[in-house]
Amino acid sequence: MRISELKRREIINVCDCRRLGFVGDVDFDPCTGRIKALIVPGPGVICGFLGREKEYVIPFENICQTGDEIILVELPEKSAGPGNAP
Repeated sequence: MRISELKRREIINVCDCRRLGFVGDVDFDPCTGRIKALIVPGPGVICGFLGREKEYVIPFENICQTGDEIILVELPEKSAGPGNAP
């Protein structure tokens, strides 16, 4: 699977069924080539005019399932806000 294919997939939190957005970037370990985390840009502030909130950093361990169009992740409610990594 290529990173460009991941960017077309939407991230959904299975804990609260919230749509977090689409994959924006991937954090990987250059030594092993393994994915460490998915990075999803946070929601826009005031219709996107004033930039964005902090991003979601989703550790690889929190990915439950990957499909053709979506990626299901498990993020506890207390850490599911932008910029909060579990």
